[in-house]
Amino acid sequence: MPRFFSNKRLILLLVGVIVLVALISFTLRDRHNASLPERIVKDVVGFGQTIFSKPTHFITGVIGNVDGILNTYEENKILKERLNEYASVQAELTEVRIENKELREIIGKQEDLNAYQPIHATVISRNPDQWEEKIILDKGSKHGVKQNMAVITSRGLIGKVVVVTDFYSTVELLSTENRNFRVSAVIRSKEADDQSAFGLIEGFDRERGELIMRRIDTDYEIQIGEKVISSGLGGIFPKGLPIGEVTEVSTDDYGLTKMVYIRPAAQFSMLDHVIITQRTSVTVEGTDGNGTVGTEGEDGS
Repeated sequence: MPRFFSNKRLILLLVGVIVLVALISFTLRDRHNASLPERIVKDVVGFGQTIFSKPTHFITGVIGNVDGILNTYEENKILKERLNEYASVQAELTEVRIENKELREIIGKQEDLNAYQPIHATVISRNPDQWEEKIILDKGSKHGVKQNMAVITSRGLIGKVVVVTDFYSTVELLSTENRNFRVSAVIRSKEADDQSAFGLIEGFDRERGELIMRRIDTDYEIQIGEKVISSGLGGIFPKGLPIGEVTEVSTDDYGLTKMVYIRPAAQFSMLDHVIITQRTSVTVEGTDGNGTVGTEGEDGS
């Protein structure tokens, strides 16, 4: 025994083990509150982490700022190049407009099928009987709105005015089931600018959610993805209004003409703000205007 107690190292080791076991048992007894040793250790470790983390974060922030500056420089360089291209395009467009105006003066032609005056309007309601077919706008004849004016959104054509009162107007959408609602349209060829397929939009497939364009000459080669715009030849809609793009090409029931399905450029379900296009050229009762006459009660009242 005296020899055992004379070994100081062994005694210190046993005491250390006992203290460690006591601390562990004391710590495990209540995990919601840190013990005094834990608090001391956590404070010391936290202080050390703070000392090392601040310089690390500073260096990381500097590197991030340098990387951001480099990225901004590259983006700025790209934007400047695009801005120069845009300025060049604008200059060319200005020249084309001037030449177009001069040519019109030479040949004495004053009308432009593309030109129209915009009348901004807000959708205030939908016809409860025909939810997907008609909307009511807060602009009427007092604001310059007339029957058969085309109505568009920022994305494309959505319909035309069918009923006008002094302060309100009713618009029939392209998604209507009225087969007499026709739009003279043209499909722009991807391969050649001078090749265009003309036809009439005469229906809407609700299952597909797409417009149907018929009476297209079979001689035209039509590809999926080609853009469809208004032709301006029907007498109502200005030329060049986006309508959609081709998704499928087929033939009609008799196989004499082609028929295509068109994904609309504009959404008919969510409409808030629209533009009524007051065509500047002389309008006539042509293809776009036949058979769509407002009747009593169509204004939603």
